[in-house]
Order: sequence, then C-alpha cells, then structure tokens
Amino acid sequence: MQPMNAQMGGYDRAITVFSPDGRLYQVEYAREAVKRGTTAVGIKCLDGVVLIVDKRVSSRLLEQSSIEKIFKIDDHIGVASSGLVGDARALVDRARVESQINRVSYNEAIEIETLSKKLCDHMQTLTQYGGARPYGTALLIAGVSEEQTRLFETDPSGTLLEYKATAIGTGRPAVMKVFEEDYKDDMKISEAIPMGLKALHAATEGKFDVNTVEIGVVVLENSLFKKMSRDEIKEYVDRFEEDYSSENKEKSSEE
Repeated sequence: MQPMNAQMGGYDRAITVFSPDGRLYQVEYAREAVKRGTTAVGIKCLDGVVLIVDKRVSSRLLEQSSIEKIFKIDDHIGVASSGLVGDARALVDRARVESQINRVSYNEAIEIETLSKKLCDHMQTLTQYGGARPYGTALLIAGVSEEQTRLFETDPSGTLLEYKATAIGTGRPAVMKVFEEDYKDDMKISEAIPMGLKALHAATEGKFDVNTVEIGVVVLENSLFKKMSRDEIKEYVDRFEEDYSSENKEKSSEE
C-alpha cells in the first residue's frame, strides 16, 4: 500500500481538485487553521447577543491592546474571529463596505442574515477557483434585525449556520459541553456573560484574566453594538472568580 502522503499526492495542492473520496484538502486545512485559533464564544439572549474572546497573550512584552479579535461592522453588528487574524481583518473590511453600500443604496441598515450570506458567498468562491487560497478564519456574526437577536457562524468553506450559542477555535468542544448543560432560551445578557466566562474558563483550563478577555455586546433595546471597557470586564471576571472559588470550596468540604 502507498503511504497516506503519496495517496494525497496532487489532491492537496490544488483547491479545485476533489480527492477520490470527495474531499477538498485545502478547505480542510483552512478549517484546521481555525481549530488552532483562540476560542471565541457567542451567546444569543432575550435582550441582546454576547461575544466573548480569549486573546491568549503569548508574551509579556506584547501590548495587549494591539490584539483585536472583536470588530464593529455597523451600529447593530459585531463580529468575533478565530484563525488567521489577517484573513479575519480582510473579511471585516469587506463586511463594513457591504454595510455602507446597503445604507447608500437603500437608506437602511443591512440585515444580519443578508450580510452573513454575502460574506459566505465570497468565502465559497475561494473554494471553487484556482489562484487563491480559502480564508483561514471563521467568524461569529452577532446583531439585531427586525427587533430580533441573531447569531451566525461562518467557516472557510462558506457554510453558514445560525446558533443560539456556539464557539469557534481550539476550545470549541469544552465550550459546547458547558452550553449544552447550562444554556437557557430565556437568558439575559447579565446571565449569559458569566456562563460564557465559565465556558471560556473550561476551554482555557483556567488560564484567563481580565487582560486576556474581550467582550462585545449587541443590545436589543437600542440595537447598538459596543465593546466593553476594561473596567466592565474586570467586574464580571472578578465576580466569576469569586463564585468559582466558593463553588470549589463547597465541593472540597462535601468530599
């Protein structure tokens, strides 16, 4: 039998060539780039949508404010990314242009689903033609449309899915486990952020603090997206750490 690398041969070199078992290896490699990225979490609530990102600071010499994983697209739309940050920034720029074109053309804000589909259509074309590689990034697109909260997830193949709560990046399995157990349809932002921090804590094995967490919120009441300040994040992180330590004490006393 030939070794695996020989079997893959030319199939993983060209984006337009399917392997004999129906796979596009370059798209799968792009998905691997996303899986190796930092964890990003999205939660849909009654009164808004929450995005939480682990920035994973790799060096104490790094200026933490220079790491950006949550972006404002329009007044009512925010995006969190995982994977190659440069690719994410290119998609964010494209999304901002699409949003402004919609305002100029129709004198109204673009709908979340419309924008998400436009981005995914663009991502899908890069899996179909030679001369360019797929985007090595996935996005969580959060916003408010027609007085409804929406949360979409994209991937490098151009697939678009809508979720109540989801995650992308290296810690996705751990986060989804927490969400499966704890998520409720009637949650509010004030409840969703602690749950998101709990999920991120599980995904990072406790290695996060106020400097490595970024939080963005779209509020349903005024349909506005905002990134939380360091002081606001610190309040939530400190409260979570207090609750977490008291839970651990209770468990150890019971044992």
